[in-house]
Amino acid sequence: MDKLVKKRRGGPRTFDRDHAVDTAMRLFWRHGYEGVSLNDLTAAIGIAPPSLYAAFGSKAGLYREALDRYSGLPTALNNLGQTTSLCETVETLLKNAIEAVTEPGEERGCMISSGMIQCGEDHADLARELAERRGLMRDSIMLKLQPWVDRDRAVSLSRYLVTILQGLSVQARDGASREELKQVAGEVAAGIKGQNLSDCKSETP
Repeated sequence: MDKLVKKRRGGPRTFDRDHAVDTAMRLFWRHGYEGVSLNDLTAAIGIAPPSLYAAFGSKAGLYREALDRYSGLPTALNNLGQTTSLCETVETLLKNAIEAVTEPGEERGCMISSGMIQCGEDHADLARELAERRGLMRDSIMLKLQPWVDRDRAVSLSRYLVTILQGLSVQARDGASREELKQVAGEVAAGIKGQNLSDCKSETP
């Protein structure tokens, strides 16, 4: 584990906030919010609890920064603007999602899709924030679908696809391979294609 606290020659210890957030992100991603204790965080980052509180306000504050850091990683919504049909958009979305949740060298699953699905009452506010982030993801997908279908259909389809993405995340965490998840994606894409034949035609000949 990288040491995130360095000592200046003849001076006080300095705190590397960037590395601290990255370390916390990976711990929360792997174990969930309630599965990571304050002692886990301070040991991994290399600081004392008072320093963590001074930097982030609380464990929840660090978790929020970790979520923001995670949101900056490649996601299922990357490069969807270049698609030319509904089916291509859906297929690209699923392909990107599978690559993200099975990326070699990274934690499995999606920190947002499967984060804090269940939690204690003390963390209900954080759980609501995760639900809001999932809602924003659903809204983003809806906007990507609207060039191909009307708004009501885009709303319904985006909710369906977010449900699929959450399932892919859980399956990845349970050890499903990239190829196995691609088979699931193929079934989803085939079902959508069967219902929207006219929408799956490209705009260009």
